[in-house]
Amino acid sequence: MTFDDEFRRQLAALIAWRRDVRRIRPDAVDPALVDGLLDLAVLAPSVGNSQPWRFVQVDDPGRRAAVIANFERCNQAALERYDAHRAQAYARLKLQGLKTAPVQLAVFCDETTEQGFGLGRQTMPESLSYSVVGAIQILWLAARAHGLGLGWVSILDPAQVAVDLDVPAAWRFIAYLCLGWPEEEHLDPELARHEWQDRTDVGRQVLHR
Repeated sequence: MTFDDEFRRQLAALIAWRRDVRRIRPDAVDPALVDGLLDLAVLAPSVGNSQPWRFVQVDDPGRRAAVIANFERCNQAALERYDAHRAQAYARLKLQGLKTAPVQLAVFCDETTEQGFGLGRQTMPESLSYSVVGAIQILWLAARAHGLGLGWVSILDPAQVAVDLDVPAAWRFIAYLCLGWPEEEHLDPELARHEWQDRTDVGRQVLHR
């Protein structure tokens, strides 16, 4: 398949507009649309074609409340680690959409999957988790293409999430995702807008050996 310049331009725009969205409206998302997004996410590359991603859609109010409580504990602990000036900035940040996002997905890596027969992960077993992150990135872009926003909540105790969601012991927690229609559209990252951290070129440096 051949892609033209217009497609490449739109792809670049899609990547630029992919944002960690924390301000999400409670409006419902069509379940068929969510299913379609997950169908795209699982086309991600994976080490040895192991497809280790495991998605848990969190609908139960009690389990959602447990995740919120988990976040609040971890968020308070994180706040206390900063000095006074940085703590004030941290406290002003909007860090998650747990109370409004209509669709919430916990994503795990099945570290005991037999799919792929161990190919490519004997020396780097962490490549299983990297594969799951690749699926999340595709989900992120696919959601943005439909006008949806997705936020990744990382201020959580992974072990407690696994307990609260009652998943198999061999599943390693990777991400908690909030999916829904964004309250606002803006090209600049929210953390840059609120003067937490600007985008820099530190990650764009390439060493030649």
